[in-house]
Amino acid sequence: MTQAERRMYLIKALLKEKPQYAGIEIPPTEQEQKILLRSLFNIRMPKAADDEFIRIQDEYLQEEIRGKGITDYHALMPVENGIYLWQGDITTLQCGAIVNAANSQMLGCFCPNHGCIDNAIHTYAGIQLRAACAEIMERQGHEEETGSAKITPSFNLLCDYVLHTVGPIVSGRLTQRDKALLESCYTSCLELAKKSGVKSVAFCCISTGEFHFPNDKAAEIAVGTVRKYRERCDSETEVIFNVFKDADYQIYREIFG
Repeated sequence: MTQAERRMYLIKALLKEKPQYAGIEIPPTEQEQKILLRSLFNIRMPKAADDEFIRIQDEYLQEEIRGKGITDYHALMPVENGIYLWQGDITTLQCGAIVNAANSQMLGCFCPNHGCIDNAIHTYAGIQLRAACAEIMERQGHEEETGSAKITPSFNLLCDYVLHTVGPIVSGRLTQRDKALLESCYTSCLELAKKSGVKSVAFCCISTGEFHFPNDKAAEIAVGTVRKYRERCDSETEVIFNVFKDADYQIYREIFG
């Protein structure tokens, strides 16, 4: 199948799951079809799919990721021993694990085509990731606590695992509790990575953006926590700080001097 044929198959299969969408016309252009497909992935509840759907979805997503360009973190230059800074799309990064800034439900972003990292990671990992998260949450029996972390396979992403952590939501003035909870996110991910044998972890800018943590303070906590953990635990886990925006890249560059 061509990529266009795979995309059309997936759209039709997902529309068929929703009888209320029977009247929707599939748009003619590639970009419009991609927007529709991502929307259908985003709103799909966690449930099983047949083997053919999974096979075609996996082929489609892996080709889409290859088309965006792959970055192996080993090709990056460290900014200090065992620590890297990289600006780019985290779904195209090849490393041990990437960190997802999740919400307390831990099921991914259900808002169609939303620009958050949670949406992107779940979109390109495939529907298996939401199902895996749902299974974890069902066993747990309650929402994820802020500052903690869970680990899942990465499915169609280039990393081996995804570490899901819930950062603090800042309302008004930044508090010491907000800072402590954000520090806990980084520590929880590093401890879980060590326990799981993960040798490299790529952190996104946890709690910034939608969760309103000031970007400069978040970066200071991120770098400070990682440095302290690596020294205290004699950790050999390599860390990549992943940023997407130019402003965040500049903040991290200033921290690393």
